[in-house]
Amino acid sequence: MKLDNDTIDRIAHLSRLEVSENDKPALIKDMENILSFMEKLNELDTSSVEPLIYMTEAVNVVRDDVVKRDITVSEALKNAPDHDEKYFKVAKVIVK
Repeated sequence: MKLDNDTIDRIAHLSRLEVSENDKPALIKDMENILSFMEKLNELDTSSVEPLIYMTEAVNVVRDDVVKRDITVSEALKNAPDHDEKYFKVAKVIVK
């Protein structure tokens, strides 16, 4: 795949990045290095390798859901900048 300024502009737009004209040659070089490395990986014979789905043989390992109280309400509110006896007080946020 040949990379050019249009490709860099398209990738920058999709990733919501601003790329200056001065940075484009370095990005093209770096991306071409990455693509050439990927082409090297494609040369390997992986037909006898099974796809890796999980890092271990364990399946659906979950912990027990145990309810416990680590701190009291008063301890949680102790360092809050503004609170009443039960709740944190925060500024009103209205989104239109």
